[in-house]
Amino acid sequence: MKLSEFILLNEEDKKYAVMNNAVALAQRSYPDTIVFLFQLNYYYVEAYCSKSDKSIKEYRVLPDANAISHYLEAIPIDDLLN
Repeated sequence: MKLSEFILLNEEDKKYAVMNNAVALAQRSYPDTIVFLFQLNYYYVEAYCSKSDKSIKEYRVLPDANAISHYLEAIPIDDLLN
């Protein structure tokens, strides 16, 4: 799926695309939110999830690899190096 196609999807279709086609890479936690980072083809998507009801509140497409810099330490690469 191209980035332009993903952006045009409704929230339910975005959820389906992420859950069935994306690779989970990392997560960040805040007091009331967990943000999951996914790779979908050649772009990245963040899913903002509520800790209280476990629902996805928003998807954000990241513009490029530079936008994931704050995740880099959380992405496990040890298996890739061995």
